[in-house]
Amino acid sequence: MHFLSRRRTARALPVLATLAALALTAGCAGGGGDGGDQQAADQKQTISFYHWRAEDKETFDALIKDFQAKNANITVEQSIFPSEQYQATAQTKIRDGSVGDVFTVFRGAQFESVAKAGLFADLTDEGFVDNYQESLIEPGRREGKQLGLPYQLVFNDPLYSKAAFAKAGVQVPTSWPAFLDTCRKLKSAGYIPVAFPGGDPNNAGQLLNTMVMNNLPADDGFAQLEQGKTKATDAWWVKTLTQYKQAQDAGCFAPNALGTKTDAALALFAQGKAAILPTGSFQVAAVRKQAPDLEIDLFAPITTETPGEAKYEGVYNATFILGVNARSAKQAAAKKFVEYLSDPANAATYANGTAQLVTVKDVKYDSPDLAFTEPWLTKKTLLAPRFQFTNLEIRSAIENSVIAVLGGKDPAQAATEAQKIVDEKR
Repeated sequence: MHFLSRRRTARALPVLATLAALALTAGCAGGGGDGGDQQAADQKQTISFYHWRAEDKETFDALIKDFQAKNANITVEQSIFPSEQYQATAQTKIRDGSVGDVFTVFRGAQFESVAKAGLFADLTDEGFVDNYQESLIEPGRREGKQLGLPYQLVFNDPLYSKAAFAKAGVQVPTSWPAFLDTCRKLKSAGYIPVAFPGGDPNNAGQLLNTMVMNNLPADDGFAQLEQGKTKATDAWWVKTLTQYKQAQDAGCFAPNALGTKTDAALALFAQGKAAILPTGSFQVAAVRKQAPDLEIDLFAPITTETPGEAKYEGVYNATFILGVNARSAKQAAAKKFVEYLSDPANAATYANGTAQLVTVKDVKYDSPDLAFTEPWLTKKTLLAPRFQFTNLEIRSAIENSVIAVLGGKDPAQAATEAQKIVDEKR
């Protein structure tokens, strides 16, 4: 992982709300928008905090209680929706102002879409932006403006059960043949090797990050595919689809994997029936609620024939991007809440309460579940590739080709059909 420092962008000139509204109407991308008559932060008001992490509710409840004690005039209400629903409906809800004075978005396509719609208030000149590691908040920047603040630093690498690996007599595999052998041995030991949530597109796609990280023709290979510089029919993507098929043939996935939802996959892992949960560190807290004593760690499938060929050991992502709604009339209060979350002490409360690393500087971690994720900060990791897509239809076409192969389609044919959709949507 490379944390390259960047110079802060110059302070933007203030723009009258009416001009911003006209620019938005004309299709101007980036921050701005018409928040109407703005309420001062010291006025009594209620703001909506809109996000998808139901597992974080208790921790946010505690933080909100503390924030409200320090800002008696501001009440914060959480509005939480499942991630798949959030992906589909968040922009509409933010635009119409029904929720989300403070909101979150996923890195990549959703961020780009919300930014193009002009729904982010510009945070470039807010002092609390300096509380973050600059290199990690790049996914919240657009056209020289800091529109959002990626709050979480996650590793989209599978979780595995140390007990299951020990019982099966296997070590963490460091090559593709070793991974297939690990699946066979785990299955022979009575485990579902990989609890693949094939019935949930958002989380089924997480495994793709690590399956493709060492197959990509370039680090920005998916971006190049979307731009037409590479194709889904190229050898690297057909190879990846073929490896999914090889994994299926080796017994890595349960027969009903394509109908398995995320909660069911998580339960199989937490109950000790499955050895690997192929999602990421963002699910540690949810696992802990069901299995407090389960010894877990992270690893990533290596798709090269030998360990020495691998360029990357895993992937990371800076996501859960905090934003202030440009359409909100309560932007001052919303920014106060984002400022509160951006304080290192409060970010530490969030991190330790949810077992999530954060992008805020000078945070002290004391959660035992962060002890095994912190070492990944120094491993050779790639920014999660599936979030390079800015067009969700193209991303879905690529991800659906994986599901097609696991459903029985020939890898080359699945790749050809995916490329047809890419050509149509590009």
